[in-house]
Order: sequence, then C-alpha cells, then structure tokens
Amino acid sequence: MATTSKNPETIVLHAGYRSDPTTTAVAVPIYQTTSYQFHSTEHAGNLFALKELGNIYTRIMNPTQAVFEERMAALEGGVGALALASGQAASLFAVQNICHAGDNFVCSTDIYGGSWNLFANTFKTMGIECRFVDPVDPANFRRATDERTRCYYGETLPNPKLAVFPIAEVAKIGRELGVPLIMDNTAAPVLCQPIKHGATVSMHSTTKYIGGHGTSIGGVLVDGGNFDWEKHAKRFPMLNTPDPSYHGAVWTQAVKPLGPIAYIIKARVTLLRDIGAAMSPFNAFLFIQGLETLVLRMRQHCGNAIAVTEYLVKHPKITRVIFPGLQSGELRRRADAYLAGGYGALIGFELKGGRDAGRAFIDALKMLYHVANIGDARSLAIHPATTTHSQLSPEEQSQTGVSDAYVRLSIGIEHVDDIIADLDQALAKA
Repeated sequence: MATTSKNPETIVLHAGYRSDPTTTAVAVPIYQTTSYQFHSTEHAGNLFALKELGNIYTRIMNPTQAVFEERMAALEGGVGALALASGQAASLFAVQNICHAGDNFVCSTDIYGGSWNLFANTFKTMGIECRFVDPVDPANFRRATDERTRCYYGETLPNPKLAVFPIAEVAKIGRELGVPLIMDNTAAPVLCQPIKHGATVSMHSTTKYIGGHGTSIGGVLVDGGNFDWEKHAKRFPMLNTPDPSYHGAVWTQAVKPLGPIAYIIKARVTLLRDIGAAMSPFNAFLFIQGLETLVLRMRQHCGNAIAVTEYLVKHPKITRVIFPGLQSGELRRRADAYLAGGYGALIGFELKGGRDAGRAFIDALKMLYHVANIGDARSLAIHPATTTHSQLSPEEQSQTGVSDAYVRLSIGIEHVDDIIADLDQALAKA
C-alpha cells in the first residue's frame, strides 16, 4: 500500500505505488499505450461522466503518469497533480484554467524570462492581461487587483533575481480578496512547500531538479485543495457555471464527492484534453527515477552552492554575488522562513568587465556546461542577457534582475573542489 509518511525521503520512493498487481514488479512500469479497455458500457459512461476516476486515453491520463502525479502531490502537500509536457505548459495551464478573455492576473516581476514572455505577449493575444508588480512590497498585489483579477503568480526562488517570494504575505492578501496564489516552485523542491504557506497551486518545470539529469522535458501542477472556489463563485465562473466543453458540468459540483479537486480535474479534462500537452509515459518514468534521489541531490546541491558562494565573494574580479544566503533584512528573513535546509543551488554574480568579461568567462569553462537549463546533477553556467532573457527589453531585463554583467550558475553535485577549480581558471581569463 502507499506510504502515509510525511517525510520527503520516504514519499519520493513509496507514494502512490507498491508493486504491479499482475506481475508484482517493484519498479513502476512504463505503460506505453494510447488507450484502455473499458469493463463495460456502464464503466465507460461512469468514467466520462466523472462518477469514477480511471484511465480513458493517454492524452488525458496514464498509469505511469499517475504514480508520478501522486508522488508530486504528496511531496508538495496537495490533493492532486497533473503531469504535463513542459514547464511552460504548466505555467500556461495554471493561469488559463481560471482565466479567459477579458480577465487579468497579477504576477511578480521576479520570474523566469520564458514565463515573462508567455504572460506579457502570448497571453495578450488570448485577451488575458498580465499585471506585473514588484514583490518587494506584497501590498503591490492588492493595489493591482480588481473584480476581473483571477489569480496571483510568483516564483519561490526566482531565477535569476534569487530574492525569495513573500508567499504567506501575498497568499493572505489573496484570501482576503478571494484571489488564489499560484507558485512556481521549480528552483526549490523539497526546500519549500508553497501550499503549506498558503499558496493554492504549486507548479514545477520537472525538467529541472525533479528530473535532475537533463534527459526529459516536463511540467506538473499540484492543487492544494485549500481554496473555496464556491465562496468566490462570481470571480470564478469557469469553475462555478456550466461548462459547455464538458456537457454542462459545473466543476465545483461535479467532483464534490471525489474531494476538493475541482481545479485540477478541470485542467485535466478540458485543457489537457483540448490542448494535448501530455507528458509521455517514458518521461514520466524518468521523472519517477529522478524523484527517488531528489532529497539527497538537493542536500548536495545546497552544500556545494554555499561553498562556491564563499569562494566567489572573495574573488577580486567579481563586484557582486547574488545568493539568498548572502542577503540581509527582509530578503534574508524570507529566505530563512521559506527555504528549509538550504538556500538552493542557483548563484548569480557580476564581473567588473561587464558583458565582455561574462562572455569570456563562459567560453573559458571546461567542466561546467554552458546550457540553457538549471537543476541538472552537473554544474551549469549561462549569460542570461544574451540567452534566456534576450527577448526582453533592457527595462524588462532589469526588472527580472538581469544585467549585462550578470552570470548565472546552477551548482551541481560534483566534488566542490572540482567546481571551484573550473570557476577559478575561467575567471582568470575573464
């Protein structure tokens, strides 16, 4: 039977699966199938009517995905999860599930460049307005809210600014106004449970730390089951009025016997069904493998990052190091309040020589990989201004924490002496 443990080390190994009922295999099988045999016409009808949950078609659900989803829900402290084809799909679904044309949502300026572009430009073509505010003052979210605001959005450990988001403070404002908080927890798995601090939805690009090996693209949404959608029915018509795309189902009523899962079920049976951003069973299998060592890897990531930070702050060519463990005042309070057991594995720094020095440093690296990713077991480096944030205007780059001189490191789990040795030789050429 599935574990009842609340400890992440146990959850990632045991939640949602014990053994295959037919073969008794201990490893989760890859159910590489498109569809599933119904027991009877009554069984099929019950599945489509949501009278019971089960497999219909792999674009919507799959047994391998289901184990991964259950483990992620348990890890994040939620009531249900939805595996998706990418982190970008997860960001899209998280908002679009409750926003339609004419609506708006309020988003932190401290977010990943790809999310910024999705929210500022692609959502605009759908008629959904993103209102960016600086999270340094949580009250900015209240000021930007009106009757058409459907959610708030932030990143726990925003990449690349690395200033921890005020989760409980913004969640409290949202509860007062009837607005749920969606948190991108990609850079802080295990370290933070946003739902525990009041967030309604937690999401990840599983491509990063969850997978950990740079082999698969994926994303996941986790529903906290802690928001009263019915109480705020006027603000959320998509969950509280008949949905013509699913034979008039009213989601808060249709799934009530199954638990507080209206949000995540709607995302699965409407958005995933219609858009088709499904995670492949094979990728779900690989993410399950990644989960099994996630807690151990995060400890090593965080320990290495602290050692690298201590090296960087003493280097004469570096003018500034950006890392939660170096911050003071309110930013440090948030880092200590929301990150348990470490400050993450992302480090930013600025070089005296600006953009040219940053490029020279990147080109001189021998062990660290120059790739557009974070969260691999191996250490990575990139110059965001010319890569991940290059689509943003200079003003937008500044708002997200990117300067011409900024270099971002994603510290891996190699021996820390080897990481520092490679940084040292590359800095000598910057």
